[in-house]
Amino acid sequence: MSDENKDTTPSDAPVSQGPLHGLLAEYEHPHQLVAACKKVRDAGYEKWDTYTPFPVHGIDKAMGIKMTSLPWLVLIAALIGLTTAITLQWWTNALDYRFISSGKPMWSIPANVPIYFELTVLFSAFAALFGMLALNNLPEPSHPLDHKRKFDKATDDRFFLYIECADELFDATDTRALLESSHPASLDEVNEDHSTSDRIPPAIIRTLIIAGAAALIPLAVFAKMRTSKSTDTRIHAMGDMDWQAKFKVQQPNPLFPDNMAMRAPEPGTVAMGDPVDDEHFSTGKLDGQFTRTFPQNFKLDDAAMARGKQRFEIFCAPCHGQSGNGDGMVAQRANTLAEGTWVPPTNLGLEYLRLMPVGQLFDSITHGVRNMPPYASQIAPQDRWAVILYLRALQKSKGAPVTELNDAERAALK
Repeated sequence: MSDENKDTTPSDAPVSQGPLHGLLAEYEHPHQLVAACKKVRDAGYEKWDTYTPFPVHGIDKAMGIKMTSLPWLVLIAALIGLTTAITLQWWTNALDYRFISSGKPMWSIPANVPIYFELTVLFSAFAALFGMLALNNLPEPSHPLDHKRKFDKATDDRFFLYIECADELFDATDTRALLESSHPASLDEVNEDHSTSDRIPPAIIRTLIIAGAAALIPLAVFAKMRTSKSTDTRIHAMGDMDWQAKFKVQQPNPLFPDNMAMRAPEPGTVAMGDPVDDEHFSTGKLDGQFTRTFPQNFKLDDAAMARGKQRFEIFCAPCHGQSGNGDGMVAQRANTLAEGTWVPPTNLGLEYLRLMPVGQLFDSITHGVRNMPPYASQIAPQDRWAVILYLRALQKSKGAPVTELNDAERAALK
């Protein structure tokens, strides 16, 4: 904008005849400003500054600017943010609200690194912003230089040096002589601004009040939710994971000709690592007949028995019961409901099951039988044989003759 088109309100005339605020020297070239800075620096002035339309190389050194304390403020804020994040995650996850998620530990550093990073950066950013404002005495709505018309060229093609009279070394005569020795294009007095009100505009006050009140609404909602009880579901702001469009395994799916959402594996599909070449181990058959012996590569020991007991209690006991009598918790619940559609699970101690080949038991677990679903996708072949081993122990405990017991076991029966 040219000088002719500017508002005539700002001018070089003293503002409201206020007292002297400082001296403003104008230079046409950056090297003149740098030379003037060195003189003012060497003279020992502290409350002075320069204004240029672009960064001037070497101006920092010429002004004697020291390292600011802002990096230390940012470092301290970052450490506070990191400490806050660690305390927050430890307190909420490992102490105040212990919640097991997929068997993960209550507390671990790697799982919480994103929170550490985010709070560290957040605290650092706030420290950098507000620290910069505080160290520069900002915001400063008005300054006496705002009324110097020629000072507008600080964003165009002129370079300025300004010394405030608040400086301890400032003397109207000596300071003027110092600046005149640097051969400025002009040297002007700048008076205090007594024409601008020092009160915050009412519109800004109203805006801050409204924004502050609006910022309290979410906190009030959170406080109410924390201190009250309700049968209604709480607000679910991020429900995309829970309400995503999908088909569950037991639901119909019109996308396939058989209207089934759960798809069977392709014929011949095997899991990685399965011993597909061992027919006995992978099918329970030899030459098309169910076997009555365990596979050679399945080791019959206490570890296998313990593993079979664990798998049995997870996959079999809910229906068949801990002892295999067909009285698991699911069966008891179904009997209580008495809906008439429940088929009771089989008592695994029945005679025909005790005489059934282990290969056929393996096949039943793999492919399911009657209303029992297949467990091939949930129980690995090694664990299916372990379950059968434990089942054989259960069956033997129900029908073992007294003659097979030792003296101690017979004594325990009395």
